Amino acid sequence: MAIQQHFKIRNTGQLLNLAILGVLVLLYAPILLHWVDGWLHKNISTEHEYFSHGLIGLPFASYLVWIQRKQWQRLPNIIHPLGAVLLLIGGVFYLSGVTEWVNLSFPAILAGLCLWLKGMSGLQLQGFPLLLIFLATPTSGPYLIAPYTLPLQSFIAGTAGFILNQFGMEVTVEGINLFVGGRIVEVAPYCAGLKMLFTTLYVSLMLLYWTGALSSRRTRNWFLIIAIVISITANIIRNTALTFFHGTGQEAAFKWLHDSWGGDLYSACMLVLLVPLLNKINSYFATASDMEFEAEGETKI
Repeated sequence: MAIQQHFKIRNTGQLLNLAILGVLVLLYAPILLHWVDGWLHKNISTEHEYFSHGLIGLPFASYLVWIQRKQWQRLPNIIHPLGAVLLLIGGVFYLSGVTEWVNLSFPAILAGLCLWLKGMSGLQLQGFPLLLIFLATPTSGPYLIAPYTLPLQSFIAGTAGFILNQFGMEVTVEGINLFVGGRIVEVAPYCAGLKMLFTTLYVSLMLLYWTGALSSRRTRNWFLIIAIVISITANIIRNTALTFFHGTGQEAAFKWLHDSWGGDLYSACMLVLLVPLLNKINSYFATASDMEFEAEGETKI
């Protein structure tokens, strides 16, 4: 009898989970497909393109939820009142019809479900997948940041002009504009590398979590700092190449690197460099920790 009751409870829980999943698919599948289509075909707004790292992050978040499913099932069923609040906020956002609010309703409802079904333990278990989903949710954040990128734009323009001058090209830099070969190249906010920087930080967080290095403050801080430097440097090189192509009339190469798949390939190659970088930093700090441990042992002796 007890066994039958156990299976009955288990089946009820599974049916509830399937019902919740079905509702989520009905509500958000069209939205997610719109995001993915916009990121792949670049037919979404410029600001939303800044979140194209979601093409990597959303599948990875789903994978993490899947491999943690048994841990989720073992958690006690505890209702946290904050879950109801988030579910209400998510519902209001979804029904508002405002694009940004509808987008934000997705992570809000997911976090609310975690709290409603499993309490704080459920939220903690799914914390990183939820973070990936939130950071991949298109908002107006890049639009709000863009006005403050002028110093970065000027720095990139000046550095690109300096590099090209070293190669014998006559380049004049005025603020964020480069004049070369009778043509002008503007380092616009979109060209300041914010998209590449966001993607770099996003992928860096994924790598840190996957390797277990996220909990190491030294590894985490050094890796993120160097990753930011690599991203900015890569963007300077890209803008230098674009200025060269445009100034010398190589419009096909300019469009390939600026608007076509060349830019995506360039970014992908830069992101691949993060893997050996993290391995190197991990090895360095592991060796340093071993040396410190041995030094402490000798001191005690």
